[in-house]
Amino acid sequence: MSSLTEICSGLPLDPLPKNRGRDPSVPHAPVRTPNLTVEEERLALKNALRYFPSSHHASLAPEFVQELREFGHIYMYRFCPALRMKAYPIDEFPCRTRQAAAIMLMIMNNLDPAVAQFPQELVTYGGNGQVFSNWAQFRLVMHYLSEMTEEQTLVMYSGHPMGLFPSLPSSPRAIITNGMVIPNYSSKDQYEKMFALGVSMYGQMTAGSYCYIGPQGIVHGTMLTVLNAGRRYLGSDDLRGRVLVTSGLGGMSGAQAKAAVIAGCVGVIAEVDEAPLRKRHEQGWLMEVTGDLEHCIQRIKDSKKSKIPLSLGYHGNIVDLWERLLLEYETTGQLLVDLGSDQTSLHNPYNGGYYPVQLGFKEANKLMSTEPARFRDLVQESLRRQIKAINSLSDAGMFFWDYGNAFLLEAQRAGADVEKSGAGATEFRYPSYVQHIMGDIFSLGFGPFRWVCTSADPRDLAVTDDIAASIMEEIGAKVNDRIRQQYNDNIRWIREAGKHKMVVGSQARILYADQKGRVQIALAINRAIADGRVTAPVVLSRDHHDVSGTDSPFRETSNVYDGSAFCADMAVQNFVGDAFRGATWVSLHNGGGVGWGEVMNGGFGLLLDGSDEAADRARLMLGWDVSNGVARRCWSGNSNAYETIERTMQENSLLRVTLPHSVEDEQLLERALKL
Repeated sequence: MSSLTEICSGLPLDPLPKNRGRDPSVPHAPVRTPNLTVEEERLALKNALRYFPSSHHASLAPEFVQELREFGHIYMYRFCPALRMKAYPIDEFPCRTRQAAAIMLMIMNNLDPAVAQFPQELVTYGGNGQVFSNWAQFRLVMHYLSEMTEEQTLVMYSGHPMGLFPSLPSSPRAIITNGMVIPNYSSKDQYEKMFALGVSMYGQMTAGSYCYIGPQGIVHGTMLTVLNAGRRYLGSDDLRGRVLVTSGLGGMSGAQAKAAVIAGCVGVIAEVDEAPLRKRHEQGWLMEVTGDLEHCIQRIKDSKKSKIPLSLGYHGNIVDLWERLLLEYETTGQLLVDLGSDQTSLHNPYNGGYYPVQLGFKEANKLMSTEPARFRDLVQESLRRQIKAINSLSDAGMFFWDYGNAFLLEAQRAGADVEKSGAGATEFRYPSYVQHIMGDIFSLGFGPFRWVCTSADPRDLAVTDDIAASIMEEIGAKVNDRIRQQYNDNIRWIREAGKHKMVVGSQARILYADQKGRVQIALAINRAIADGRVTAPVVLSRDHHDVSGTDSPFRETSNVYDGSAFCADMAVQNFVGDAFRGATWVSLHNGGGVGWGEVMNGGFGLLLDGSDEAADRARLMLGWDVSNGVARRCWSGNSNAYETIERTMQENSLLRVTLPHSVEDEQLLERALKL
């Protein structure tokens, strides 16, 4: 019988575990098409076998070759544990330090079948967001963590555990890098080869940093986006009877249904894959499901009239839904949709991230591996059709925004009509949600702060919810109106979070908070651990999609207009600065959200154990983790960030930031340029 002790004991070699192959009861990742040469296949096999003594090579080589040729990657299914993967209470993990146990807990949560998108392929979300590249890596990492002391650091190279190295007790217990490829070689095609060879890995944002907490991770951000979209585009945050149409219910996009209902509107989400659609319905995230397009249209009409919040999953292609909504408008004059977006995984458009309308789901999965060039053509044709319908509905009065999933970027590459006259490289016909909504919120210092109660006890989560709400109410009473709006939205969220049953996997919570809020919440939770109100340590983290974690010109930094949107200093500095200011582990990734080669992002985990040292780490590290990004946004010319960093400097005399001088006379530039 498999146990935590067994999976932490290293690679099982004597005897080798039985090869049970792929589990037909769980979803599996699409077949990859790395198009390896014979010599590259040989290298991929050699690289996989180096994890094992030569005495086992004859047994393992044939099955590894079969996996490579059948699935496009060597996952080493034989070594997938029989033990249920989940976030067990921290005290159950065999280890020598609780810092290591916290990392083990977070890894196990990322691979929980209730959380992970393709658990046996070690994919947490986004279609290809890997925790590790293969199961040998998982086994070795768990073994290293079980033996780690507080004078060692685990070094991770794109899923591969390089080993335990001597370090200081104040050092991070793990340093994680994913996809650190020389820039000129960071193309998607080259990635497929490198992943097949087992030498690089796409960690998405919080998959490869072990900090994913299920779709709850973006429910709050999605709710804030929808609320603020109503304020900006519709002139109201009362969204009763308003309709949001979007797509995607797998991985993080599964949050859309719950967020729509919390925001008070009618959310209609198309999904071609029945498995995630049913999963969200069974989890209570999705209220209704239909595969009948006409029934879907009728439910939209009914819900608009009744003004009762609804989340409706349409089992079908989003292009069909957009075109049917357009037909309704053209034939009856009824514009049934107010707000529109898209959350398919278009960072990965040709390997399961987007399904073309011309094909059924099974047919598409087959074609993407057997005829990838034809599949690519169909995806691009589908994108052009989708944009054509969206453009017509937008002309009629619908408000559409890009949700940072590379939708408009890939539509542009497909030749769709998304150009914006006179725009810069990061701008399209429709704004990204960062440009119009979340960017200014980030510049105020607010972003997706998270915590996980390692006891696995819901009562601890309830206590931390109440602590966070009280802190936010106390701070929110003393801020200006612009910031008070953010505090009020977040107080509403945290006071109601427990009612919406959003926990999937670990006992976790997300809350958008600024620097002051994060530090004070962390210190209050640490005190609650010390006095026993919270029964076990708490892990702090955040989405990499945050104030300073990510340099992403088509998403997080799309509202940076000083020419530095394609620079990645902020994310790298974030990673380094968190490391020496007290983080328990840090990570730096190529890719995440909009895809490989398009973004750099950094993340962290920080363990609160009730000690004074933990409080000092939280105070110093969380302050830097926010101010780093606010300072960069200030220097780019954002007025919200300027005011925020000025206020922060007044509160902390050790903080001194270079402030920009604005050009007050724009005509001066014109006169000078004529010289």
